[in-house]
Amino acid sequence: MIIPVRCFTCGKVVGSAYPEYVKRVKMGEEPQKVLDDLGFERYCCRRMIVSHADLIGEIAQLG
Repeated sequence: MIIPVRCFTCGKVVGSAYPEYVKRVKMGEEPQKVLDDLGFERYCCRRMIVSHADLIGEIAQLG
């Protein structure tokens, strides 16, 4: 749905990095490199970004 603001496991802020991650991956960069560049070293934070399913557009449709 909406990207969580913080990692569920360690509490690091991850929500603000999601738009940058999506933009760079769509431009053709490798997800692993993007996560490294954004400073996500722990696998718990990486999974918050990688496993997010952006469904807000489907749910928020009215009519």
